Amino acid sequence: MPPFGAQEMADARRHHLAALAYEIEARGLSWRLAGPGESVLHVAHPVTRRQVMVVAMPAGESWCYLWAGGGTGDVGRPALAADQIARLLG
Repeated sequence: MPPFGAQEMADARRHHLAALAYEIEARGLSWRLAGPGESVLHVAHPVTRRQVMVVAMPAGESWCYLWAGGGTGDVGRPALAADQIARLLG
């Protein structure tokens, strides 16, 4: 991964979280960006009311999604990460 400045990191993080948010919404879950600089994706299930916070972090040469309980997902596969999160909250 090329070196990033703070703004480039923030922009990349929001880009990855937006891709996941799109997939989250397609599964009937609600979401909002939260935290400093909208750096965290808050996801909630409308029926169970379970919720989780998701972050996107650099990982070696790429990025990954991380959430509570040891959940991880590849930012290159946001649909798969959304499926995992939907199962967690369902």
